[in-house]
Amino acid sequence: MVRKKVSSKPSHDALVILITAASPEEARKIAHTLVSERLVACVNLVSSVESIYTWEDKVCDEREVLLVCKSRRTLFGKVASRVKELHSYQVPEIIGIPVVEGSSDYLQWIRQVTRSR
Repeated sequence: MVRKKVSSKPSHDALVILITAASPEEARKIAHTLVSERLVACVNLVSSVESIYTWEDKVCDEREVLLVCKSRRTLFGKVASRVKELHSYQVPEIIGIPVVEGSSDYLQWIRQVTRSR
């Protein structure tokens, strides 16, 4: 019996990018820019998340807005660069998480509405 090798690598490059922002206004500005420039297909804004972190040797406890962006792995560098230009933080959170599974229609839509280069 010959077994086919099954690839664990997804057949798409969909990516969820998490970004936190200091205020709803900043989050909306970043979201609108990323969508209008076709760097991401969609952004969900999750208001009033509590973030506890260390900055300059102090433990901080802040209210932030979480942006959940749907994009493609090939665009991550451009998204990160654009967010750094728009963001008020010195070191903004910009984390890409690969999409392992997803609706084929939704993944196709992400590819269609984001720029190809």
